[in-house]
Amino acid sequence: MPRRRALITGITGQDGWYLAELLLARDYEVIGMVRRREAVVPDGVSTVRGDLLDPPTLRAALEATRPHELYHLAAPTFVPDSWDDPGETLSAIGGATATLLAAARAVDESTRVWVSTSSEIFGDAGESPQTERSPMRPRSPYGVAKLAAHGLVGTMRERFGLFACSGITYNHESPRRSEQFLSRKVARGAAAIKLGLEHELVLGDLDAVRDWSHAVDVVEAARLALQHDEPADYVVASGIGRSVRDFVAAAFGAAGLDWREHVRVDQSLVRAPEPVVLVGDPSRARRQLGWHPQRSFEDLVAEMVEADLAAADPERAG
Repeated sequence: MPRRRALITGITGQDGWYLAELLLARDYEVIGMVRRREAVVPDGVSTVRGDLLDPPTLRAALEATRPHELYHLAAPTFVPDSWDDPGETLSAIGGATATLLAAARAVDESTRVWVSTSSEIFGDAGESPQTERSPMRPRSPYGVAKLAAHGLVGTMRERFGLFACSGITYNHESPRRSEQFLSRKVARGAAAIKLGLEHELVLGDLDAVRDWSHAVDVVEAARLALQHDEPADYVVASGIGRSVRDFVAAAFGAAGLDWREHVRVDQSLVRAPEPVVLVGDPSRARRQLGWHPQRSFEDLVAEMVEADLAAADPERAG
């Protein structure tokens, strides 16, 4: 049989990188959509140019590659930034998703499409945990834009029979997580304090709760969804809520430290409690896809800390 060909947007992010490795290991031809030709991508991946804010380039990327599977992972990812320019956020997420779905249908109606959305679509859902049928009341421009993308997936699937899945992903981390995110800040802080490079980590609300998974497990759910007989939307989450304090304790424990001796809470960084705890119920993904996370919360945090220890200590890395 001919090799499956996959196009991944967001190939340079943590999810895109792990997904590319996963598909290459299964003998896929993998193409990454990048804004700049000089972008660094995994070995074995070819590239095609595309910009979320430039619709003609997105259509051209689909026409040039004609993928059997399209994984749309690219989007602005840092929620607070969406308040700075809501219009651009909507265009980059909702508009780009609309363009890619329409292009996939025009190029080849048999193309299977995964669109990564977000738990932020639930916002003030009024219930926890959330399922695919929970009320969706986003509380940020980012959440609104992701809800638009989620709705577009369902609309195109129902009207045209497009094999399109929305992956409602919750917090997922890895050593490849960007430095602006809390998880990486904590892991790097624990590593730096362990090595004597820093003495204190300053954080905000330690009681805030998140549903954390490993990025490798999340992209495996995306792969499984596009191998299934029927398209559907899936909550992709661990199903367990853990506080920031839990993450901090695990990170400092992995470094052999007592977090209470090194972490200071800055009250100016503490925000009002969220109206609903965002914890996902992944029952549909487990039941229909046979998806089960392979990496524990503790292993995830320890892996991140070890990676930051190695990055800061050449002898340890060697």
